[in-house]
Amino acid sequence: MSGSITTEQVWEAIDDAYFGVLAFVNRNGHPRTAGVCYVVDARSLYISTDRDMWKVRHIAANPNVSMTVTMPKRVPFLPFIKVPAATVTFKGEAQILAVGDIPPHVFEQLPKGDETDPAALDQLAIIRIVPRGDFVTYGINMSIMQMRKHEEAHGRAPCGTDQVAI
Repeated sequence: MSGSITTEQVWEAIDDAYFGVLAFVNRNGHPRTAGVCYVVDARSLYISTDRDMWKVRHIAANPNVSMTVTMPKRVPFLPFIKVPAATVTFKGEAQILAVGDIPPHVFEQLPKGDETDPAALDQLAIIRIVPRGDFVTYGINMSIMQMRKHEEAHGRAPCGTDQVAI
């Protein structure tokens, strides 16, 4: 992979986006994915979901996950031309938390349903993901024309989370 991209540029791209595909395994070791909306804080991604969702059970049993964040690309004034999305993919370590375990400013940004219903808030689970290893990127910080050079559209940068505890 020959594209040059920095850790900070990748974190900025992840922070500017809000949607990704979270991959994990079920108790039988079969792969599963879920589309998720997330919030970034202190080099961690936070996802809110219902405590009874299958992804919570699977991640609680095996915290090793993978995530791909997508950033749609478009040709201005020519929306009918199909262009691949820019992406960031990484492996990570996930943790299931209660609402009270996350910083209040993060909680305020998360989609959470009816905040006025205490029972609904008790049903929320927060998935915190800390990326590990390297980010693998495609098309980040480049134009659509630059993305045509496949070997240059790919990049790799360290996640920079070695000191972030889970």
